[in-house]
Amino acid sequence: MNQEGYSLLITLNRPESCNAITLVMVKELTDVLKFADIDDSIRVIIITGAERCFSAGGDLKAMKSKTEMFEGESAELRNRYLRGIQEIPRTIEAIRTPIIAYVNGPAVGAGCDLAAMCDLRVASEKARFGVTFSKIGLVAGDGGPFFLQRVVGYAKAMELYLTARIIDAKEAKDIGLVNYITEDGLEGAIALASEIASNAPVPVSMMKQALKHSRNSSAEACLELMASFQAIVQRTSDHFEGVDAILEKRQPQFQGK
Repeated sequence: MNQEGYSLLITLNRPESCNAITLVMVKELTDVLKFADIDDSIRVIIITGAERCFSAGGDLKAMKSKTEMFEGESAELRNRYLRGIQEIPRTIEAIRTPIIAYVNGPAVGAGCDLAAMCDLRVASEKARFGVTFSKIGLVAGDGGPFFLQRVVGYAKAMELYLTARIIDAKEAKDIGLVNYITEDGLEGAIALASEIASNAPVPVSMMKQALKHSRNSSAEACLELMASFQAIVQRTSDHFEGVDAILEKRQPQFQGK
């Protein structure tokens, strides 16, 4: 975990296993995300992987040995998914701070789903994506189908899950899974984070909430929500600072108030 300016960088750090997800990682990641979301000095969160991979998803050695999150019989496994790795999407869905995935290498299985759970995705040219669960006789127990189809559309998500095909960064961008491909490494993701952080943080957070809310609600519910949000932000100090900055031809200094 490293903070630079208004951005917090979270690194999945098990490079010896291609940053495969463990129960300890689930706890640490969700704890840090919750902490970041209540820290006013953090306006954007970046998640990436250590060294050459984003995340390989589940740990194959643990699967084979039936240990860690793969321990026990069916009823126990079900509860472990509900209380374990599924805490990641639950936490991410509740986070108001924008989250960027910087996909620095392969994002496979639950690693690809994790990237899809984030709000935006920046990929290196070496990034690879694949929801490869059926290749090893599994399904996406992390809840990925809810998220991926909302990023790339129903038909394309269906294709990716059924074929378990690996796609490169260019194809990922073509289908909308990736927002940007960068040649600048992590700096490309930091630049995007800085662009977001330069805006007034309260309406940025509200717009994120509105978009998430609206994908599962009616137009009327969205209109009601936006009227309420607008009534709040239109009396914030940042609103008047933004207006003054444009009139005075200068950069605004937003304080999140």
